[in-house]
Amino acid sequence: MTKREKLLEAIDKKYKAVGQDPDVHLSGLLHAESMTYWDFIQLDALLGLQIKRTQHPDEMVFIMYHQISELLFKMILWELGQISHNENIEPQRFVMHLMRVSRYFDMLSNSFDIMGEGMEVEQYMKFRDTLTPASGFQSVQYRKIEIASTELINLIDYRFRETIDRNTPYIYAFDNMYWQVAGINAKTGQKNKAIQNFEKRYKKELIEWMKGYNEVNLWTKFKQLPDEYRNNAELLNAMRHYDHTVNIDWVMHHYHAAAKYLDSGKKAAKATGGSDWHKYMHPKYQKRIFFPELWSKEELANWGLSNLEGYKKIS
Repeated sequence: MTKREKLLEAIDKKYKAVGQDPDVHLSGLLHAESMTYWDFIQLDALLGLQIKRTQHPDEMVFIMYHQISELLFKMILWELGQISHNENIEPQRFVMHLMRVSRYFDMLSNSFDIMGEGMEVEQYMKFRDTLTPASGFQSVQYRKIEIASTELINLIDYRFRETIDRNTPYIYAFDNMYWQVAGINAKTGQKNKAIQNFEKRYKKELIEWMKGYNEVNLWTKFKQLPDEYRNNAELLNAMRHYDHTVNIDWVMHHYHAAAKYLDSGKKAAKATGGSDWHKYMHPKYQKRIFFPELWSKEELANWGLSNLEGYKKIS
């Protein structure tokens, strides 16, 4: 049987298996236009999404940087889903997808220089006012990444973790997420506009996401593996690398990029969402840790401090 005959036989088998006429699909292929690069990646649509709201040129850098970040977040969610929704995943595949995710976050961490060095402070401090109350912590994809990575207790504001357990209603857990609490005025108890807008748009969606990943998030998935898999050094190092990359490296690169502008002295500046951005962002305050049991007491105590930068690999 020739290669062509084998292909036609495979096509015939594929479409008959789903009750379709193979000849109709072959006819459709005959009349289809050939694929082009710009059609495949929807280039025109992609390049039409950058719409400035001010006359400041560097706003374009800010827009494109965040759009690129959101595309990488989508890639990360794609990889996490392949771990979470694989019932019998083995260490090699677990590591493979996890290291892909870590590389995406490494890219995000390193890319902050593009924003940190790519905008004039004076321009940024002007056009950022136009963006208020929009805030980076309104990225629903990043929230989904966090929820898909660990158990909800590890994302609860540290002051309220003792009030949370496995029987806690999802709505209560949602209201006490560290990023939700950061958007509440400590004096008035009122939610800022950024959080109000975010809840209106995404609250129901995120609660469903929390339900969907409650038993298959990365941390729970890891703990369900057989002992021999959970003691696999390569997998343990991949888990620790991911945790460190997301919750220290990426966060601190973001922190330093923000500090260049918000601490520039050009004007008193808060985050566009209104939070105390120093305490909200710096990992030493919130201690956001996806896999706490994979770190020593000393490492946990020093989370976000400089002496954790050279953490040791497990051999």
